[in-house]
Amino acid sequence: MRHRVQIQAPAGTQDALGQPDPADWSTIATVWADVGSLSGRERIKAQATLHEVTHLVLIRYQAQFADPLAMTKNRILYGARVFNIHASIDADERHESLQLSCSEGMNNG
Repeated sequence: MRHRVQIQAPAGTQDALGQPDPADWSTIATVWADVGSLSGRERIKAQATLHEVTHLVLIRYQAQFADPLAMTKNRILYGARVFNIHASIDADERHESLQLSCSEGMNNG
């Protein structure tokens, strides 16, 4: 694992109207990872071209990141790039590594 990434969670702050602030994130861990691109696509929405790249991020197993539903609320910060996490997979339930299925480009990740 040769890339340093930050796993971030929503900070839970609120804007002036009392709504959750989607731009406020806090780093919950900085870990070593392997980041690999899987596929890319382009589509047109509201007369704008949107690009999306899917990635597989491999990290060492940590129990706090093993819950797939909880991890979908988090994101990965890799340098200046932001990846949305869609799934957390413990391959063969061996508790050695976690495969994080991510996307980049359609919104803030």
